[in-house]
Amino acid sequence: DINTQRQVVWIAKASNAPRYQVFVVIMLRPKQTRKFVLLPRRWVVERTFGWLNHYRRLSKSHERLTRTDEAWVFIAMSRIMLNRLA
Repeated sequence: DINTQRQVVWIAKASNAPRYQVFVVIMLRPKQTRKFVLLPRRWVVERTFGWLNHYRRLSKSHERLTRTDEAWVFIAMSRIMLNRLA
């Protein structure tokens, strides 16, 4: 169908993507190289978690409701994105 949009998902190695209707781009390291190789999009999730670790309140969960934790993550990511725009 021409009108359907394809959703691209970037993953490291393994995924359940065939169950869902998504287009998977798998980033693998070249087999011949033993030294550092810069890959186009890898560890995006780990980098995001690293940014969130700068916020002390998110390091431990002391909230009673998970919605409160979710709100603090939203606030922290909003602040990170605003700082990147500036």
